[in-house]
Amino acid sequence: MSTPFRVDIDDVEFVFFEQLRAHERLSALPAFAELDRDTYTATFREIKRMAEEVLHPVDRIGDRQGCSLDDEGNVTTPEGYKDAWDRMAEGGWIASSAPVDQGGSGMPRAVAMVCNEVFTAACCAFMMYPGLTAAAGRMVAAFAPDAFRDLVTQKLFTGEWSGTMCLTEAGAGSSVGDNRCKATPSETEDGVFLLEGEKVFISGGDNDLVENIVHLVLARTPGAPEGTKGLSLFLVPKYEFDAEGNLGARNGAKVTTIEHKLGINGSATCVLALGADRPCKSWLVGKERQGIELMFNMMNEARIGVAGQGVATANAAYQYSVQYAAERVQGTALMRTRDGEARRVPIIEHPDVRRMLMTLQVVAATTRAAVYRVAFNEDLAHGLEQTEPKKAEKLRQRMDLLIPVLKAHCTDLSFEMASMAVQVYGGYGFIKEYPVEQLVRDSKVQSIYEGTNGIQAMDLLGRKMRINSGALFMEWMADTQRELQEAGKEGFGSQAAAINRAIGQLGASAMHLGQLAGNRKIDVAFLQAVPFLKTFGYTLLAVEALDQARVAKKLIAQHGEERPLWVRKIAGLDFYINHLLPQAVAWAKTVQSGDESPLDERVFT
Repeated sequence: MSTPFRVDIDDVEFVFFEQLRAHERLSALPAFAELDRDTYTATFREIKRMAEEVLHPVDRIGDRQGCSLDDEGNVTTPEGYKDAWDRMAEGGWIASSAPVDQGGSGMPRAVAMVCNEVFTAACCAFMMYPGLTAAAGRMVAAFAPDAFRDLVTQKLFTGEWSGTMCLTEAGAGSSVGDNRCKATPSETEDGVFLLEGEKVFISGGDNDLVENIVHLVLARTPGAPEGTKGLSLFLVPKYEFDAEGNLGARNGAKVTTIEHKLGINGSATCVLALGADRPCKSWLVGKERQGIELMFNMMNEARIGVAGQGVATANAAYQYSVQYAAERVQGTALMRTRDGEARRVPIIEHPDVRRMLMTLQVVAATTRAAVYRVAFNEDLAHGLEQTEPKKAEKLRQRMDLLIPVLKAHCTDLSFEMASMAVQVYGGYGFIKEYPVEQLVRDSKVQSIYEGTNGIQAMDLLGRKMRINSGALFMEWMADTQRELQEAGKEGFGSQAAAINRAIGQLGASAMHLGQLAGNRKIDVAFLQAVPFLKTFGYTLLAVEALDQARVAKKLIAQHGEERPLWVRKIAGLDFYINHLLPQAVAWAKTVQSGDESPLDERVFT
């Protein structure tokens, strides 16, 4: 019994149209004034078609075949990837939110997030290539030298070329400031730097999808200080090119190894040697020693993109599981277990399976809403820069606060949901014939790359919570508590009260950690960074569950009918309050426990 891949586009549209009312609010911005609900609906239907008919058919092939490397450092991607890339490029999906005059489709970032989520659910490994290409294109468009900025931007956004991000070196993973790659000004060519070094874990470091690849590489110029302050950013093409984009000689950026990984096997994760067998020419992006600042712009975008990958996994896990459970017949109804003639029932009728399915459904729905909201707020912030700069800045600050929470919490949950999907399938879930075991393998990397989830927790506690003496966090609490008061007036008093208690525990945890830091017990405070982020994450998603239930209740009253999707939102809130929100309180107790046992130097000797 196979389980087909299915996109629940109705839930996507519920979040976009009903919960965020994005089509109405975006129409007030000049950039999107001509886009109406019908346009967005047609776009979402095409996204669904692309995911189900183009991308998902290459998912299992890519997992089984992986990538191969020849002696010249050229990577061959799995069968079908090239055709999928070409169809993505033809449809304008490589950079759907980039401006039309730069080769993009001019859609809002919120729509780009829908693409990211739905396409990733269809084929996670493949989406590494366009995801990084679009991000590289935005970096080039903003900071590359005038001489080739427009040319390279257009090549990337249209999918004629692809792009990568090269931060990591052996021994310098999360500690980017330990990078040793060096950039020396050329003695014969003005504006050219010659790179020497090696980068590892480079997604899409080479491929056969495009004619050229543009690497964005962090390196250190002569005399630059140690640490992140000494890093500059360079553009390194696989092939040199002229002012018209015609390709020339092979550059000295060569893949020497491709990693054999737990998952996302169709993504070529490469070791990239720079200047090993021939000179590696590069061009400065931005200013010298501005590299880490620029790269973090790209990283912030990447981190919310990875949160979207977590949403994709959770939704795929739910869609596979609910279909399988409706078809897999095993056992009888509990009330008839002693009746030898009782009919066998689908496992969806068993209470514990329904509990698991409800968990999958609610996590998928709430993470989707939270991530779409951040992407939508990015659209609003950009659109309000000129007319309402203070509001735009508040939106950006809110995004800065929530991005580490969403990146970490959504990806932690995605791995849990993939594992739960295997549990729904039982023994068959552990078999490669069925799709959910691949979800487990593909999703694990989400909590590791673009900054491990422990790094996200440290960023939240060490940077975001300290901005303006905690003002960003306190503003989020105040805004959320006002929403809870409104929800209480709409008949959600008990649920709002439960969430408010969790917020109280979150605030108490923040105060506790602040006191530890004030007493210079920094290690003790950061021992609880991950538990604090989990407290925040479970509370944040509870707010989304409440918001969805409020919207659904109004729709039921407005239309005079109980559509299944709306009923699920109201039931989902009660489930979240009783099954998931208690974890926020439990993690808060951990934060406030005062336990220092892992710091005892005798423990690990």
